[in-house]
Amino acid sequence: MLKLEQLYLRHNMLCHLPQLPAPALKELYVGNNQIENLETEQLASLTALSLLELRDNKIKILPEQITFLTTLARLDLTNNDITILPPSLSLLPNLKVLLLEGNPLRGIRRDLLTKGTNELLKYLKGRIKEEPKSAEGEHTALTLPSQAMVNVHNIKSLKVLAYSDKQAGSIPDELFDAAADQGVSTANFSKNQLTSIPPRLVEFHSSLSDINLGFNRLTYCSPDITKLLQLTHIDLRNNQLRDLPPEMKNLTKLRSIILNYNRFESFPEVLYQIFSLETILLGNNQVGEVDPCRLIKLVHLSTLDLSNNDLLNVPPKLGLCTSLRCLSLEGNPFRTPRTAIVAGGTDAILEYLRSRIPT
Repeated sequence: MLKLEQLYLRHNMLCHLPQLPAPALKELYVGNNQIENLETEQLASLTALSLLELRDNKIKILPEQITFLTTLARLDLTNNDITILPPSLSLLPNLKVLLLEGNPLRGIRRDLLTKGTNELLKYLKGRIKEEPKSAEGEHTALTLPSQAMVNVHNIKSLKVLAYSDKQAGSIPDELFDAAADQGVSTANFSKNQLTSIPPRLVEFHSSLSDINLGFNRLTYCSPDITKLLQLTHIDLRNNQLRDLPPEMKNLTKLRSIILNYNRFESFPEVLYQIFSLETILLGNNQVGEVDPCRLIKLVHLSTLDLSNNDLLNVPPKLGLCTSLRCLSLEGNPFRTPRTAIVAGGTDAILEYLRSRIPT
């Protein structure tokens, strides 16, 4: 199968990543398995890989030689057993999204992990003793009259629409024009001054699966986003959002949503209705309560971050959400479960909550 581009092996019992002589493979999904080790030989033949999903496994170590995955743009390592990140990760030239929630990482401050992939890669690069030789100039970037940088290579080859860290109040039309009919799958508009979601994103409704609008000034999430029916990941961290549009229930492929550092005072109602969700990150808001009876219906939910909110009590029935592998509750004003139980991790919390359910 030398022309194979996508391979889904999720929800099996694989203990090893299979060796795949697949020179055209772009997306490999191996989440929810029993993989403990990543061998260099298993990755060496994946020369065209742009997305590698390894969430919900038992991986402990990433090989230093991961740098040969030069086309990799998204690496999902959520809910593994990784304690140390190799600095060589920062040398992956096209890595835009690195997901690490639910790993017992050491030596990396928690606040650094919440700042996004760019900041984390900068930190890792600083730990490399010798700076790598700088790559030759990028010849596919065009400087337009608006001074916007349109990276044609990213758009055509990686299907990435990137305009981040510009502190811009709007996204230039030239960027959208350059991406027309290119089947863009990822949009990264993080670290700007956007107050609303760019309406022209709707033009990519048939292909866009990943949006990063973190670190902006969004006060309102436009219902237009619900027209992007292929969405699987949305990053809206560090904005000023208080609610989400009810129409988001139409996003039936959505697997993860990041809402840390916003202004939510209650658990967003619509999230209870998106049954495909696997990850909900709501840390550092003002959420006062959560409905476990509705959460139980999210049968794929494995990661729930409610840390640093205003929860005065944790309902015992939350212990019945047996799909959860990572539940973060620290930094809330509740008295039970006690700090020692919370520090014991997700299994300890869920077991305690189940013991408190009235019989």
